[in-house]
Amino acid sequence: MPPWRVVPLTLLLAATGFLMGCRNLRAHSEVTEVRIPKGAGGVGFLPLLVMEKDHLIEKHAIAAGMKNLHVRWIDIGGPSVVNDALLSGSADFIAAGPPAFLTLWDKTLGSANVKGIAAMSSMPMYLNTRAEHMQSLYDVRVDDRIAVTAIKVSIPAIVMQMYAAQRYGISDAPHFDPFTVTMTHPDGVIALLSGANAVNAHFTSPPFHQRERKDRSVRTILTSDEILGGPATFTMLSSTSAFREHNPKVYAAVLAALEEAIQMLSGDKKLGAQLLFESMNGGGFGVKEMEQILSDPAIRFTTMPEKIMKYADFMHQIGSLKNQPASLKDLFFPEAAPGD
Repeated sequence: MPPWRVVPLTLLLAATGFLMGCRNLRAHSEVTEVRIPKGAGGVGFLPLLVMEKDHLIEKHAIAAGMKNLHVRWIDIGGPSVVNDALLSGSADFIAAGPPAFLTLWDKTLGSANVKGIAAMSSMPMYLNTRAEHMQSLYDVRVDDRIAVTAIKVSIPAIVMQMYAAQRYGISDAPHFDPFTVTMTHPDGVIALLSGANAVNAHFTSPPFHQRERKDRSVRTILTSDEILGGPATFTMLSSTSAFREHNPKVYAAVLAALEEAIQMLSGDKKLGAQLLFESMNGGGFGVKEMEQILSDPAIRFTTMPEKIMKYADFMHQIGSLKNQPASLKDLFFPEAAPGD
């Protein structure tokens, strides 16, 4: 063998160790870009707008030694759409309501293992109608249509199933499903107020609820709090277990940013009002009116989960979830605040 082909064993081992070290370094290096959809809009997603405006994720990433993290905010919303974004790998964190989250948790158990990071907001949703015959949800007729952000997996869809189960029995929980149609909150407002009968009821959230109630022909016949028995989480943040495991600093920066955003919103209603006004191009309100809406004590920004298990138990009972979580520990990462 020519001398130039002889490689000392020590040199070969050193080279092998160096290459393995490079591979491990790459395997454990964290992402340099994080992707987050902005959600369906409205009050419940305000913490995300604060995080975007003040670059809070980048701020906490820098404090953790990550100077080059880029945050890409994606302008999509709606429970089904953001769930698909997380599953497809086109988003790293998503914000949605508890039913959509639970559906994704159940679907990914044993694979992507999606879990909750923290709640973002608690507030009621309101069933508004302009139909004179509809004094309660029980008065719905065959030609009535109720706008919701997503059939089957949105808060209104599950709340109406709970409502039906109370009156017609658990086997008829989907009783009102045929009357629901999927619309974004802004489109639902337009459809209800137009009087064109594309929909004659809309299960919506602040400030879209308040915009509809400006019309004297619109009234509220049901709230989600009435069915759930009190305040409940409206929006929450979630991600996959793999992302948290491989990107602990990024994960921690996002959680810290959310907590700071919630503190800011809780202490400064004008901040939230201005951001909401800008994100909705006014939406039929002035900044002062937005501030009044945010001063409603029923609207709270908090990382504390509320009524999540009530959703989970009901959805498992009707077969929407194959797996039944024993407690919040099954649903949330360990860093989450205690709740119910």
